[in-house]
Amino acid sequence: MLAQPRLPEWLRNGATHFPAVHKLKTEFRRLNLHTVCESARCPNMHECWSRGAATFMILGDLCTRGCGFCSVPKGSPHKREFVLDPNEPANVARMAANSQLRYVVITSVNRDDLADGGSEHFAATVREVRKALPDARVEVLTPDFCGDLDAVARVLDAGPHVFNHNMETIERLYRRVRPQANYRQSLAVLRFAGGYRPNILTKSGLMAGLGEEPGEVEQLLRDLRGVNTDVATIGQYLQPTRRNLPVSLYVPQAQFDAYRDYGLSIGFKMVFSGPLVRSSYMADLVNEEASRLAV
Repeated sequence: MLAQPRLPEWLRNGATHFPAVHKLKTEFRRLNLHTVCESARCPNMHECWSRGAATFMILGDLCTRGCGFCSVPKGSPHKREFVLDPNEPANVARMAANSQLRYVVITSVNRDDLADGGSEHFAATVREVRKALPDARVEVLTPDFCGDLDAVARVLDAGPHVFNHNMETIERLYRRVRPQANYRQSLAVLRFAGGYRPNILTKSGLMAGLGEEPGEVEQLLRDLRGVNTDVATIGQYLQPTRRNLPVSLYVPQAQFDAYRDYGLSIGFKMVFSGPLVRSSYMADLVNEEASRLAV
């Protein structure tokens, strides 16, 4: 096996804000809530939590899929931990309201064991947050719901302002990176979301450094524009644990800039591209800028 390239200096995010992190973590545990910030071992967690931003992860903290890039634990649907918490939607809303959030991001694990993929629970969470924080904007980052467009519509009917579904990687690498997903199916989810609710922003993200070529990233961007996706996020893949896929390449900033410029040239309202960019990182600022440019 080839040795993984050495982590470059520009990816050594040393900012720490332990008091803010401890305070939020304590409150999340009290309400039995989870964040993708922790589960995905995001390098921006200290920065975001210090300014009161976090991405809620609902439907539990065990996933029915085993994607090669993801550190969220995979679990058996027969385990007690897979039972949905009926209080979770209200608790997410309570936490968001107590934190006085202006922008709330809600994502989830995959729940392929549920008939509706967990979409009703997802929708209930959006409704609770909108009721508790009527002036806040809500972004959802959903799974593909196994291609069930009724499930996608159910979430959209709850009234999010931004619909995000991540492609994660180029088509050639899907079998290795997202073996239980389908590239064309994910594009169909994004196409449907934009057509079903044309007044909302649609968004998707991908990781660089998994073995893709620049031309393949450009093709993915063209495919996203082909289904009228408004915003793209591109960040460096970082191996979260030894069990996950290794990093193939630490992509230089110049290449991220080139991806951004190309995306803008083919019609994206905004492309947020850089080594530490994550799908939900600075989501409030990305949304504000994309909405401003759309006027």
